[in-house]
Amino acid sequence: MLHRVNDFRHHIIQATDGEIGFVSDALIDDEFWILRYLVVDTGHWLSERKVLLIPGVLGKPDWQQHHLPVKLTRAQVEQSPDIDSDKPVSRQYELKLNAYYGWPFYWAGTEPLPTGLQPAVPVPPARVEPTVPTPKAEGDPHLRSVRELHGYHIHAEDGEIGHVEDFLVDDETWDVRYMVVATRNWLPGRKVLVAPQWLVGQISWSRRVVNVIMTRDSIRHSPEYDPASLPDRAYEDELHRHYRRPGYWESDSKSRKAA
Repeated sequence: MLHRVNDFRHHIIQATDGEIGFVSDALIDDEFWILRYLVVDTGHWLSERKVLLIPGVLGKPDWQQHHLPVKLTRAQVEQSPDIDSDKPVSRQYELKLNAYYGWPFYWAGTEPLPTGLQPAVPVPPARVEPTVPTPKAEGDPHLRSVRELHGYHIHAEDGEIGHVEDFLVDDETWDVRYMVVATRNWLPGRKVLVAPQWLVGQISWSRRVVNVIMTRDSIRHSPEYDPASLPDRAYEDELHRHYRRPGYWESDSKSRKAA
């Protein structure tokens, strides 16, 4: 099922023995387009520390009560490695974090490791020894804050169409399926969906611009997206047919058959 990333914002993280904080941000891998981490603000409990959690530790969300249960204790979170939220997430920090919780290293192979399928049972840090090559000190250039991406301009082949407002993620694999684009003054009050596979080249971080392989006219006549409800498969079918693009579920089905 698809969910808006912004729906996770400010949800309370409920450990097995009490609250630990609230979701303040999320980190997306812009190479494989997967949600890698939720950023949790622990408030005054840990002197306003921020911690990272993979979606794989989440239980079933309570959307009405705005609670996200996790398969961790408060003590496990309290003893987890510190992160400086004002700096990029370094690979060294990820090594320590994954070693502490017993999570696999998603960057170790050539294919992306589905974040939602990572194990959720932490092990003592002394039992885990990283077996991947020693990384460089700088942060992962593909790990991006959702809050940072909010407001980036979306350019079609023949002009600007709006700005990034949100993302839709699949709660089974945590793949980013769509960007939600607000068209501002061009198409007042209208929002459209753009899949990461429809981007042209890399995102321009210096200019805060995302380029897409479609025209303004094709976007103008695309199926209207209702932000009040999450898209179903019928809407997705119509959207992909409009742009003459295969659905991600088709490649997922082929991959399962091949396996």
